Amino acid sequence: MAVTMGIDVGTFESKGVLVDDGRILAEARRPHEMLVPRPGWAEHRPEEDWWGAVTHLSRALLAQVPGAQVEALAVSAIGPCCLPVDASGQPLRNGILYGVDTRATVEIAELNDRLGEANILTLAGTALTSQAVGPKVLWLQRHEPEVWAATSRLHTSTSFVLERLTGAFAMDHYTAASWSPLYDMARQDWSAELHGICEAAQLPRLLWSAEIAGHITPEAAQATGLPEGIPVTTGTIDAAAEAVSVGVSRPGDLMLMYGSTVFVIEITPGRVTDPRLWSAPWLFQGQHAAMAGLATSGTLTQWFREVMAPGLPRDTAFETLMGEAEASPPGAKGLLCLPYFSGERTPIHDPQARGVFFGLNLTHTRGDLFRAALEGIAAATRHIAETYAEAGAAPSRVMAVGGGTKMDPWLQATSDMTGLPQELRRVTLGAAYGDAFLAALALGAARPQDIDAWNPPERTVEPRDVPAYAKSYPLFRRLYEQTKDLMHELPA
Repeated sequence: MAVTMGIDVGTFESKGVLVDDGRILAEARRPHEMLVPRPGWAEHRPEEDWWGAVTHLSRALLAQVPGAQVEALAVSAIGPCCLPVDASGQPLRNGILYGVDTRATVEIAELNDRLGEANILTLAGTALTSQAVGPKVLWLQRHEPEVWAATSRLHTSTSFVLERLTGAFAMDHYTAASWSPLYDMARQDWSAELHGICEAAQLPRLLWSAEIAGHITPEAAQATGLPEGIPVTTGTIDAAAEAVSVGVSRPGDLMLMYGSTVFVIEITPGRVTDPRLWSAPWLFQGQHAAMAGLATSGTLTQWFREVMAPGLPRDTAFETLMGEAEASPPGAKGLLCLPYFSGERTPIHDPQARGVFFGLNLTHTRGDLFRAALEGIAAATRHIAETYAEAGAAPSRVMAVGGGTKMDPWLQATSDMTGLPQELRRVTLGAAYGDAFLAALALGAARPQDIDAWNPPERTVEPRDVPAYAKSYPLFRRLYEQTKDLMHELPA
């Protein structure tokens, strides 16, 4: 039996899958934590959370299908991340995560002043925000000089795993574009001027996501149980693999991922240059993408469960909260929520933004609060959709994916708030399934259009006319504008 394996390392959970021409043969999961050592910081342990997830899931999948002949592996992971390693490839500290980590605000401001915001946008296609890796590398150089002195190479999560699997030091273009201002979008290569942030030798070779970057080494074969010598693709960020899994393949296609954060990817006819969005080459040469993302989405629902419903059984807590939210009317009885509990990414790019429940009175229930939280995330998603339209990239087709799609009030509120139908595919496993497809592409065992046969559409969530949202959304936008100065004055 010839199969491909896909593994995705997420923020709170990693998943793996074995697939035979679209048919899922085995699934496995492994939870882990996001470390928050200080407010505004977000980290993972690369050995335990990244490499440990890959070795654990690989062996767990192979154990479920004895005799499976794995022909290729693709791995995706959270990103963009920043991990320094020494000359032997050993991590020198925890991995610094994507835009939820806001430690480099001073470096962002300095680089904007020194290089010019317009020049950075022209060069890299992406304005400097908490999502950008370049300022975090500069932060590392300045705040951890002993670590920096020992740094031989700079990794993201996928490139670290790739090096462990194959010995190759490589990264995909889609991920590299998030290393602003180190990436040159026009040249599709690292910039000739690295602005004193790092040295060229510390940066990986750039490849496309479905290219074969290397082959399983004897050491990796022993650690993972995979056959020595099988090919491994370059890999990519988890959200991109998730987009692949649900058929995002042509200009106008947009993925709306309901995960720890809401993440949005649209394939665009050409390069979109708008400081409110992120831009990158897509996974395949000749294609472009524009991205957006909220900072707190699924993590807000987890926080709510832990703080507001600690007595509920963990395995049924969300089912109970969903029932309570559905009993609350749209608009949550006039309650608004700004979901900026970890600052906010697109389109406001404000790491000092704060979470707010506004309009509380003594009649509000826990269900009203949970509905307001879901509607706040939906309103922030509408803000993103409006930004795409203003940038000249209004989507023509929306595909929803991720664990949050199982929360019907959240899913429906998003369609109602944005006015966009959302197509759901049969397989909702997400990025790991997309990875298995990318591995098949690398082998030549599948064509890009074959994803529709692998994972056909199953249902569509249609938007409804909800008068309460016509009133609440303008208030949502005004609430942030009228409170952001106060947010910025609060202690960190």
